[in-house]
Amino acid sequence: MERKSKTSKKLWMIPVYAVLIFWALTTIYPLFWVALNSFKIKNEIISDSFSLPMGELFTLANYKRAFDRVPIIGAYMNSLMLSGTVTIVVMCLAGLAAFALVRYQFRLRGFLMSVVVASMMFPAFSTIVPVFRMEASWGLVNSSNRWLSLLACALPQIAGNLSFAIIVLSGYIRSLPIELEEAAYLEGCSSFQIFGKIVVPLAKPSFATVAIFTFLWSYNDLFMQSFFLRIQTQWAITRLLKELTAMEGTNYGLMAAAVTIVVVPVLILYAFLQKYIIKGMIAGAVKG
Repeated sequence: MERKSKTSKKLWMIPVYAVLIFWALTTIYPLFWVALNSFKIKNEIISDSFSLPMGELFTLANYKRAFDRVPIIGAYMNSLMLSGTVTIVVMCLAGLAAFALVRYQFRLRGFLMSVVVASMMFPAFSTIVPVFRMEASWGLVNSSNRWLSLLACALPQIAGNLSFAIIVLSGYIRSLPIELEEAAYLEGCSSFQIFGKIVVPLAKPSFATVAIFTFLWSYNDLFMQSFFLRIQTQWAITRLLKELTAMEGTNYGLMAAAVTIVVVPVLILYAFLQKYIIKGMIAGAVKG
């Protein structure tokens, strides 16, 4: 009987895997197609976009022109500084906030948690006007200083990612055994020591999940970059792709090369860290 149940379960999984494989192919193939066409010249893409770039079809001219026309290396550095700063600040602030909301009893605790959840209902474009005016009054907007412009872009990104990060971290921290923290408190540890030495190491998968999602959202956030990164030397990689599209929109080979340059690092990052995303999300949901 047990053998029959296992066999029926395996048979039932065949159509499930078939659907998942088909869905994966429909998702991966467009990216694969863009990467292949980035190694062809414009005319060959128009006439034969589905052939492999082999022999005379293969060329690196699109990548050479992309690096010659626009400051890709500088844009990558701006993206890394911007997204890295946003990620680190969000992890620190959200971790402390989640720890306080989960482990401490105080007035307005439930109200604050409701505010955190409700703040996710407001899209970024609904608050961009007051945010822009506030930062303009601080002298951060339209500055020729690259660091001030990156700071102006980072602040609303930090605020926009905090709610999600607090909710994810709260669910995971709630699932941790409180006895460890109580034992550390009896040994004389302060709240910050308990958070840094016990909570953070145990909640590492959840912090990794928050870090990955925050980094990717900041990296791909064209909306904020369009408002606050106005000068070419300040452009992040996503803003650079937008400007390149405006300049070379009909040069499909160059556009394919630019998209590949922007997307491939994100895919590599996700491929290496996807286990942390799944583990952090599932553990917080199930245990919390």
